[in-house]
Amino acid sequence: GLESIVTKSALMENLVDLIKDVAPTESPVFVLGETGTGKELLANIFHNESRRRSGPFMAVNCGALPDTLLESELFGYEKGSFTGASSRRIGKIEHAAGGTLFLDEVEAMSPVMQVRLLRVLQERTLQRLGSNTDISADFRLIAATNSDPAELLNTGALRSDLYYRLSVFQVHIPPLRDRTEDIPILVQHFVNRKKKNGREYVRGLDSQAMNLLLSVPWFGNVRELQNVIERAVMLSVNPTINAHLIHI
Repeated sequence: GLESIVTKSALMENLVDLIKDVAPTESPVFVLGETGTGKELLANIFHNESRRRSGPFMAVNCGALPDTLLESELFGYEKGSFTGASSRRIGKIEHAAGGTLFLDEVEAMSPVMQVRLLRVLQERTLQRLGSNTDISADFRLIAATNSDPAELLNTGALRSDLYYRLSVFQVHIPPLRDRTEDIPILVQHFVNRKKKNGREYVRGLDSQAMNLLLSVPWFGNVRELQNVIERAVMLSVNPTINAHLIHI
């Protein structure tokens, strides 16, 4: 839920207000943000703040699967529909019934797959591979990309008809370098969470270490900061982490 957003940034507070307005609707959401900004976390928050919170949340990274596997992952298949299909498999779209489907790196889908997804969004039905039977598709779609949508449209990586279908509400997560006031509270949040693993004596960072963190552009965003802090906590033998333990 919204309580998982650790921030005192005006940019993020505006995002929280937008979530409050948009989450209760049934409209698709297109999340834009650099790598490491927390797009899947935001999609989870949208789900948990929506009327579908009691339903499933299904997440698929489209960039992590080749197109043939992505098709069966999303749509499922019938027994015997291809070599190796020894039993029926329910796809993620079907599994998301009554809940939310999150598609990260949606531009990684082939044009053919984008057309299939667009048809599901328009008709609210799908067909498993190897079947001609329409199955009701009751889900809310949240898609995400870490690329510039205008560039994706210009290069043809993202079909314009799918883009406009997804962009009923477009949400941009600001990069960490645009909200440096959040770094100290994020650091303490990560310290508190990680010190439970046998490092209860760790209290925080000294001023030199914190100034170092504030000087970094953080192109890996919150995820990079989290990794740096978790590593420092595990290496620290003193209550206060110094700059020598900050490896960036």
